[in-house]
Amino acid sequence: MEGMSTAPEDVAAPADDAVLFRSSPVRTFLVMAAVIMVAYLAVSPLVKVLIHSADDPWWPTVVQAVVIGALVAGGFAFSARSSLRTWVRVSAAGLELAAQGSDPVWLAWPDIEHIVVRRAGARTVLEVTPVNLDVVHPVEGAGPGGPAMAETSSGTSYTADLTQLWPGPRALRKELALRMHP
Repeated sequence: MEGMSTAPEDVAAPADDAVLFRSSPVRTFLVMAAVIMVAYLAVSPLVKVLIHSADDPWWPTVVQAVVIGALVAGGFAFSARSSLRTWVRVSAAGLELAAQGSDPVWLAWPDIEHIVVRRAGARTVLEVTPVNLDVVHPVEGAGPGGPAMAETSSGTSYTADLTQLWPGPRALRKELALRMHP
């Protein structure tokens, strides 16, 4: 499909110890549905008090919470924005990154000046700053191009939204810490 990033299975890992992190719309759906259901169930008693209908049975509220949670989470998790796959592969050889429909790029550890995993509002963002752009190796041929770039305090960096990443951003931070500072 045009506009989608190359799947990590289609790219040979640069080392045998590679750890793969990839976006998961199903995980996003489950987390969002659970949060929305809990929020709905927490607010429902307050609404009942305000409209003086405390005599209503409890089970319709639970059914409404499940339906609303599933619909909203499903709409988000399987939307066009969510279907843009992001993956990061970390190994002894370096870091591979394909973000939001881009071609993957590979950077050896000595070619990386700075890596940050940070919160940006409700999102978690990865910023990878190469020593210079000449050391970036495209992994695949012609396609939509490399990951998005942004000017950061560290310089020109590749950026990726890690909000749907599995295992999560915390596991990625831990893996990066092991690789960047052996």
